[in-house]
Amino acid sequence: MTTLRVVLGDQCCEGLSALDGMDAARDVVLMAEVRAECTYVRHHKQKIALVLSAMRHFAAALRGRGITVAYTCLNDADNTHSLAGEVARAAKAHGARRIICTHPGEFRVLRDMQSWRDATGLEVEIREDSRFLCSLDRFRAWAGDKKQLRMEYFYREMRRATGLLMTAPDEPAGGQWNYDAENRAALPAGLTPPRPRRFAPDAVTQAVIALVEREFPDHFGTTDQFHWPVTAEQAEQALADFVTHRLPRYGDYQDAMAQGEATLFHALVGAALNCGLLDPMAACRAAEAAYRSGHAPLNAVEGFIRQILGWREYVRGLYWLKMPAYRETNALEAHRPLPWLYWSGETGMACMAAAIRQTRDLAYAHHIQRLMVTGNFALLAGLAPAEVNDWYMVVYADAYEWVELPNVQGMALHADGGVMASKPYAASGAYINRMSDYCRGCAYDVKRPTGEGACPFNYLYWDFMARHATRFAKNMRMAMPLRTLAKMEPGKVATMRAQATAFLDALEAGAEPLPMARRTSASRAGRDSGLPLPEPTQATRRTPPARR
Repeated sequence: MTTLRVVLGDQCCEGLSALDGMDAARDVVLMAEVRAECTYVRHHKQKIALVLSAMRHFAAALRGRGITVAYTCLNDADNTHSLAGEVARAAKAHGARRIICTHPGEFRVLRDMQSWRDATGLEVEIREDSRFLCSLDRFRAWAGDKKQLRMEYFYREMRRATGLLMTAPDEPAGGQWNYDAENRAALPAGLTPPRPRRFAPDAVTQAVIALVEREFPDHFGTTDQFHWPVTAEQAEQALADFVTHRLPRYGDYQDAMAQGEATLFHALVGAALNCGLLDPMAACRAAEAAYRSGHAPLNAVEGFIRQILGWREYVRGLYWLKMPAYRETNALEAHRPLPWLYWSGETGMACMAAAIRQTRDLAYAHHIQRLMVTGNFALLAGLAPAEVNDWYMVVYADAYEWVELPNVQGMALHADGGVMASKPYAASGAYINRMSDYCRGCAYDVKRPTGEGACPFNYLYWDFMARHATRFAKNMRMAMPLRTLAKMEPGKVATMRAQATAFLDALEAGAEPLPMARRTSASRAGRDSGLPLPEPTQATRRTPPARR
C-alpha cells in the first residue's frame, strides 16, 4: 500500500515526523512549490528563494537515500499552484492509499490539510511536529485557565524539563533563571563585530534566485545579497561560526544597534531553525557546551537559549492556543494605515531608515530593531495591527505566522490587551539614543520633545501615553510614565499631541514634514539609500497588498 508523505517548505528536516516509519520501496514523498504559498502575502524575494532552494536541496538529499520524491517545480506546466491541488494530483498519480503529513506552522495551512480528505477520498494522518521542544498539548496544560501567560514562567518549566543550564532539578546555573538585565550594553566605539559566515549561492540556489526574480519581480526586497544557509550542513556551519566567534559577546550587546552593523553579535540562525534545517535542541546544546567549557559567559549563553527554549517555544504555543481569534485582536483600537515609509525606507528618522533599508537588502533585522524601532513606531503611531502583521510577514526571511503574529500582536503592538506582555513596549527617542548611534546626524533632534526638529518618537510617545492614560491607569508597570505625564503642563501636552497628529496625518498623505534646517541632508540620505521603489501614489501607497 503506497503512502503519500507530504513535506512542506518549512519542514526540510530528515527527522520530520511525516517520514517516520517510511518504506522507501513503496512510499512517495511529495514536495511542491506552489504559487499560493509565495503570494498569500508578497514575501520578500530572499524568503521565497531560501525556501525553494532548501526544498530542492532536501529533495536531492532524500533521493540520495533511495527515497522516491514527487517534486513539483514552480514553473511546471501541470502545477495546480495550491497544496491541496498538488496533494490530490500526486495521490492519484502514485495510487496512494493514505496520506501522512506533519502538523503545519500556520493555521491557514492546517485548514488546507483538513480539506485533503475530501479532495482525495483518502485517510489523512496529521502527526505532531516533534521538531519543537514543547508539544501543543503540554503548552495547553501549562496555560490552563491563566489569564496572563508570562513567558518567564514557561521558560523556567522548559529549563527544568530539558536540564539546559541547570545544576540541580530546581537550581539554574549561576543561581539566576534570567540574565536579561546583563544584555543591554550599548556598543562601544571602535568595537567591530566579526562578520557572520556567508554562503555563496550554488547552482541550485542561483537557478532559484533567477526564477524568483522572473516570477515575482514586484515583491519587496532584493536578492543581491543572498547568503542564507540552504542545507542542514550549512546551517550547522552557521551555528558553529556563531558559537565560536560571536556568542561570547552576544549577551552584552544583544540589545545594541549601530549604523552599518546589521548583524553585530547575533546568531542569524532563526531562518534555518524555522524552515527545518537546524535542530533547536542541538543549537541550545552547542551554546550550553560553550558555557561549560568556559568559551562563553553565562549571560550570553542564557540569553541565546532563552530566545529558543523560551521565546520560540512560547510564541508557538500561544499562537496555537489562541488562533484564529488572536489575529483579530486590537485592544488599543489602532486603525491608522501603514505609512509608505515602511516599504520605501525614505524617511528622515535615521533609525527607521536604517532598519528598513537593511531589511530590504538582507531580509533580516535583529529583535531590538524589530521591537523597539519599527515595532515601537507602529505602536506609538496607532497603526492597524492587521497591516503591521502583514508587513512583518512580508519582509523577513524567518517569518512564519506562528512566530511572527504573537511577537507583533502581543509584544510589539500590545494588541492582545496584555495576554503576552504585562505592559506595552513603548519608548521615546531616548531609548534608541541610549542603545544605538542612529541619532547622530539624524534629520531630527532626539533631545527635543516638541517643536521644530523634534524627534517624532518623543512627541508620539507622550501622545500615546495621553491617549491611553485611562486604559493603563491601574497597570503598575505604567505608573512612572503616567505620573510624569500628569505633572506636565497641559499646554505642553496639547502641543505635543497636536504635533503628533500633524506628523501622522502628513505621513498618511505621503509627505513627511521634515524640519526645515535639515531637509537637504535628509533628502540626500534618502537618495543615497539606493531604494528602488517608486514614489507613493494613492494607488500604491498601501502595497504590497494584504494577505489573500
